[in-house]
Amino acid sequence: MTNAIGAQGGLESVPGLLERNAKAFGNKAAYREKEFGIWQSWTWSETKDEIEALALGLIDLGVAEGDFVAIIGRNRPYLYWSMVSVQMCGAIPVPLYQDAVAEEMAYVLNHCGAKFVIVGDQEQVDKVIEVQDELPNFEQIIYLDPRGLRKYDHSKLHQYSEVQKTGRAKRAELVDEMATRVAKLDYDSTCVMLYTSGTTGKPKGVVLSNRNVIETSKSSSEFDNLRAEDEILAYLPMAWVGDFIFSVGQAMWTGFCTNCPESPDTMHVDLREIGPTYYFAPPRVFETQLTNVMIRMEDASPLKKWMFSYFMDHAKRVGPKILDGEAVGLWDRMKYALGELAIYGPLKNTLGFSRVRVGYTAGEAIGPEIFDFYRSLGINLKQLYGQTEATVFITAQPDGQVRSDTVGVKCPGVEIKIAENGEVFYRSPGVFVEYYKNPESTADTKDAEGWVATGDAGFIEEGTGHLRIIDRAKDVGQMASGSLFAPKYVENKLKFFPNILEAVVFGNGRDECTAFINIDLTAVGNWAERNNIAYASYQELAGHPQVMDTIQSHVEEVNQSVAEDEMLSGCQVHRFVVLHKELDADDGELTRTRKVRRRIIEEKYADIIAALYDGSTQVSTETEVTYEDGRKGSISATLEIRTAQTAAAVTRMAAE
Repeated sequence: MTNAIGAQGGLESVPGLLERNAKAFGNKAAYREKEFGIWQSWTWSETKDEIEALALGLIDLGVAEGDFVAIIGRNRPYLYWSMVSVQMCGAIPVPLYQDAVAEEMAYVLNHCGAKFVIVGDQEQVDKVIEVQDELPNFEQIIYLDPRGLRKYDHSKLHQYSEVQKTGRAKRAELVDEMATRVAKLDYDSTCVMLYTSGTTGKPKGVVLSNRNVIETSKSSSEFDNLRAEDEILAYLPMAWVGDFIFSVGQAMWTGFCTNCPESPDTMHVDLREIGPTYYFAPPRVFETQLTNVMIRMEDASPLKKWMFSYFMDHAKRVGPKILDGEAVGLWDRMKYALGELAIYGPLKNTLGFSRVRVGYTAGEAIGPEIFDFYRSLGINLKQLYGQTEATVFITAQPDGQVRSDTVGVKCPGVEIKIAENGEVFYRSPGVFVEYYKNPESTADTKDAEGWVATGDAGFIEEGTGHLRIIDRAKDVGQMASGSLFAPKYVENKLKFFPNILEAVVFGNGRDECTAFINIDLTAVGNWAERNNIAYASYQELAGHPQVMDTIQSHVEEVNQSVAEDEMLSGCQVHRFVVLHKELDADDGELTRTRKVRRRIIEEKYADIIAALYDGSTQVSTETEVTYEDGRKGSISATLEIRTAQTAAAVTRMAAE
């Protein structure tokens, strides 16, 4: 079956879109990258030349149709180009998380049978070389940055620029072969293979076709009226489906410009300089930015603190209404305009959001307070709900229908149904082809009619059609009393506080909920510095009595809020512990996309959980950790267990 778009000039593949863009937007900026403090820019015509040169060089190097080519590194135009170049060879790009340890990379490289690996720098070269003996299919590495690699054995190493140079030199010889391979690409050809984060087991290779990528890019771009004049900042992991769709799929469909920061350390400066009109960030990024704002306000003068508090209170009341075009009184509008001059405008400029026309957050549920904060500033922040298996888009919030408690209505072309147990199912043009070499999991997730199980529990509101996600279906349970247990709901409320970086709530099948808390070292460290409190380590600061008191006040404030929700009031946190270390992806406690691996945490910290429920006031524990260089070690600590006041009595009185 050929879709209508396929009939419009043969745009059935990403290379086909590149060809169109080079003709339609030839002299318009397609990619930018900041290097040595200066922004470099490439037009769509130049981008096409760069991509074709690499594709020709890869063909000369031996990349065959159907090969898997791994791509590892930070966001750089060259690595985005390499994904399209690989497709032009008739091969399949497989982006990997650049911060993955060698062992994690080995699993993915071996599972997909990657023959070629394109990497950013020496660090990634070293990881691949470390595990190459475990990779029977591995043949060659292409590296972008030559620093530190001069004395390496280059029998299997090739510099990116040299591969392009060879491609240009042999263009006349190889161009027909490349054209033949590109001509074979159609809607059913594999566009990319992306590995899931693996919250419950080994990552799975999600095969996405050109149909999946182009159809979802087209419909989502039309949904938000994205256009060639838009700008985005590409800073999220290239192995994540969201970045692939925003920085490759939608960029290729609309022709907008993809901007790559110089480094993670300069990301916020680069964000301000670019001033993107289309912006995406997971909740953690918005939480971090809000934390930084609150830290700065702690150091502000009394007058500035008063102004910030006064105008932000007003913004929270009327800002979202103004943004959605609702009726607001003249005096309120005038006061908001004054706040825009004094507070909101400068703050948006500091955050880099002055020009944001469409902003999205997804990946995890965002705390309502955090969401409302940004919208009150006049930033059109919305929520979407998606998965790798859906090529991102399942639901999204249309302008004028934005709420903090839903993830929007179904996206164009998407069907949704709710199973009897509350699990959300969907069907759409973006539904993945299969899990690579895993027919059992494919069959478990996608049925014969194309319906996909999300693993999330939720319901569709009557009248509005908005989808509300409660939690992961496997995490939603019942307290011993029979009341609903939804940990993520409470965790998000806890993480609204700048001092709390991460929270994990327990309680399924039990009489009470308990929690692990990670402090935010930046926020709490800033407080310690202002109050002349010395500390030698994260562990020492986390256990400081004043820090514990502050965290307890946050927990008790959240309990008051949770008590107001009749359905989830049983999820109040009765006892908690501030952990002696940050939960870390290198220790297997988080995924590379920073999602909590709840089951692993329950097993690893079983002694602490037991102490939370047996009435202990403290617990001694020893935890294995992984250092940055891969060495293993352990941390010992005696942790204080606090009891938090709950609002059960208030809830009962309200019920009466």
